[in-house]
Amino acid sequence: MKNSGKIILFLVIAVFAVAIYVSNQNEDIDTKNESKKPTVSLSTFALYDIAKNISADTIDLIMILPLGVDAHSFEPTPKLMTKIMQSNLVVYSGAGLEPWTESFDFKSKTIDMSKSVKLIEVTNKDEHHDHGHHDHDHHNHHHHHESAQDPHYWLDIQNMISATKLMSDEFIKISPANEKLYRENSKKYIAKLESIDAKYKNALSNCKKDTIVVNHNAFSYLSNNYGFEVESLSGLSPDAQPSAKNMVKLIQHVKEHDIKTVFFESFVSDKAMKSIANEAKVDVDVLQPLGNITHDEAQKNLSYEDIMLINLEKISKALVCE
Repeated sequence: MKNSGKIILFLVIAVFAVAIYVSNQNEDIDTKNESKKPTVSLSTFALYDIAKNISADTIDLIMILPLGVDAHSFEPTPKLMTKIMQSNLVVYSGAGLEPWTESFDFKSKTIDMSKSVKLIEVTNKDEHHDHGHHDHDHHNHHHHHESAQDPHYWLDIQNMISATKLMSDEFIKISPANEKLYRENSKKYIAKLESIDAKYKNALSNCKKDTIVVNHNAFSYLSNNYGFEVESLSGLSPDAQPSAKNMVKLIQHVKEHDIKTVFFESFVSDKAMKSIANEAKVDVDVLQPLGNITHDEAQKNLSYEDIMLINLEKISKALVCE
């Protein structure tokens, strides 16, 4: 009898324990369901920065492009593709920047942001020179030469403002309860963008030089908007192998125009520009086209605004602005 009593007592305790465990699990599931945030995947750093500023901590954001990886050549892993598939919204840059999107079967709502901004057409005849300084109607070119859309549109503040407004509206659709927050944060972010624009206009309004020299033509939006020119070693493709002929031409240009600094970009080999700088006896520095950021920039928690202002300081110095 004693043994059977012990068994009954043990069973009662076991059943009670299981009941408590199940109850706790159900509470955990309920809590998880209540706190589950919508997920948004974004393909570039500039788009991610907009989303981060609008959403605060109300949306789980996935930056598709890993830190330190060039946007032009990136291919997502199957694991990352699964995450993208499960997102409530996918925002990608477009304009040919992400070739992987062409074969990707999107299940969730997607936005090709390039379709909501103004793009510059770049012609092959300008393979190593951008005549942005002379182009007044640069958003609607009609060339007889083969042309491509310049995908670096986030370097145009008006495009960033358009992207901010669109993303804010989309976030409201995903999370209507946060409409007031998104509208307020969107206004604050646009005010930051307008401040960057004003600083560029002011800093670059009176300069002794009119051209910067770069390895890859990623800065047409800046040159068009702020009245300077860009000489580049290669065209839109950062992976293009520079020819000896173009290197010689660029060295001559640097010497003839008494240029003091040439630039290369993050994620692109600096060998060619360092060789040009060495031959022309000038300085070499980094300009950030902001398609992505480096691990070091991420550790410093640098924002789109921070990096745009770092770029401005370097461009202003190179153009000898007062």
